[in-house]
Amino acid sequence: MRKTSAALIAALVIAGGLVAPAAPASAATTTTTTCATNPATPTRQFRAMWIASVTNIDWPSAPGHSEEKLKAEYRAWLDLAQRLNHNAVIVQVRPTADAFWPSPYEPWSEWLTGARDGVSPGWDPLEFLVGEAHARNLEFHAWFNPYRISMPQGAGPDVTKLAPNHPARQHPDWAVPYPVNAAGSRLYYNPGIPAVRDFVQRAMLDAVVRYDIDGVHFDDYFYPYPAAGQDFADDATFAQYGGDFASKADWRRHNIDLLVQEFGAKVKAAKPWVKFGISPFGIWRNKATDPLGSDTNGLQSYDAIYADTRKWVKEEWIDYILPQIYWHIGLAVADYAKLVPWWSDVVAGTRVHLYIGQADYKIADPAQPAPWQDPAEMSRHLTFNRDYPEVDGNVHFSAVQVRANKIGATDIYAAEHYSRPALVPQMPHLPAKPLLFPLVTGASRAADGAVTLRWKQPLGRATSYAVYRFDGLTLPGRCGFADAAHLVGTTRGTSYVDGSAVPGARYTYFVTALDRLWNESPPSLPWPVLH
Repeated sequence: MRKTSAALIAALVIAGGLVAPAAPASAATTTTTTCATNPATPTRQFRAMWIASVTNIDWPSAPGHSEEKLKAEYRAWLDLAQRLNHNAVIVQVRPTADAFWPSPYEPWSEWLTGARDGVSPGWDPLEFLVGEAHARNLEFHAWFNPYRISMPQGAGPDVTKLAPNHPARQHPDWAVPYPVNAAGSRLYYNPGIPAVRDFVQRAMLDAVVRYDIDGVHFDDYFYPYPAAGQDFADDATFAQYGGDFASKADWRRHNIDLLVQEFGAKVKAAKPWVKFGISPFGIWRNKATDPLGSDTNGLQSYDAIYADTRKWVKEEWIDYILPQIYWHIGLAVADYAKLVPWWSDVVAGTRVHLYIGQADYKIADPAQPAPWQDPAEMSRHLTFNRDYPEVDGNVHFSAVQVRANKIGATDIYAAEHYSRPALVPQMPHLPAKPLLFPLVTGASRAADGAVTLRWKQPLGRATSYAVYRFDGLTLPGRCGFADAAHLVGTTRGTSYVDGSAVPGARYTYFVTALDRLWNESPPSLPWPVLH
């Protein structure tokens, strides 16, 4: 087998005039070649689901489970991600000013342990979460909520119900209950206090420094969403720190701007390769309010929660923006088909990636309008995105809804859009070094047809590898790698089992090396498998 393969490799190389492998069309190289590609099978597309821990939405399924059950549940979520050809998970590890790791700053999360006593569960969940994701070659984005301290299902607005070692009990002046004397009341850190901003950054950065995460992720909770007739109680803070700001609204936006700018810089200073992304409410401002705004008439994050999301993109303080465009196509107040183009225009000309947050939780919800009762609505969203090259991927909220597959909607969009694996989009502004192509050393075939391919990485630090398969004995050229039609999978090891290989079929395999930011090497020399 080895001699035959070596001879055939030499023949293929000579016949194709292949002295050194050409870089895939997906690689960040300049090429004049125009390749016909299938938009349904892009080589690169960010694909993920949110795995929410707050109030046990997704994981853990309930507080206080054993370590074994928690690990089994999480592995099942990763199984689902792999079945759907996702390449990342976004996992909430600091939902309410607490931690899913042994933090020196904050108590253990009640959503993990089942108690607000700060007692350790006896193991390190975050280390496990990251390690298991990486074993599947999934990016791990650690999801933090900067300012939320409690939920109505937990301590509510009562500081004394927090864990005894909770920083908000040690600094009760940092905490603001909102709304007051109303359903849904909870505690928030006051973003206007500089010491608070410094503290939450240190608490979150602890996880960045200590764990091998790939990304830091915020959602849309900054200042709380407004309750009718109530203002967030920060008059005294504004008087003390407001300085020359003409309005409290401008000062509040400045506070959140500082959080985003400062924390992004600290992440990059600690680990330049770690991505920083934010998933804001889907509307920045309406066009009726601001000519730069979208053709919508909904709540405005700029004015309601003081999040100047457009500015964060234009200033390039973040690596990706993931707006929650949780509305159907054609909704008059907030039309998906108007917001995707608007956000595409916002990121155009910046280095910031655009991913779209998808509302899987609305599918088949009887309280939602007719489009959400159509199993094809979500797939139409993903099809719509293809017309906007700035859209680099999608994230689905949330994992339990993806798994539920209500009215078969997950099956439909997965078949139409996630039928092949995809590499995570490159971020050329983040540090990278050139990678040499791997050296395939052999292949073997099992009775059921499965092919095991093996290789070595001669030089350079590869994090993972992509495996491409072509029918017959062929040299596909650059365009053979232009979409994912021939991408069979990725792995962190130096071998791969192609279980989809058909018994007796002839194939030619190529392997590329990927760094931790998914920059790709040229392909290996071809390796034919004849029988």
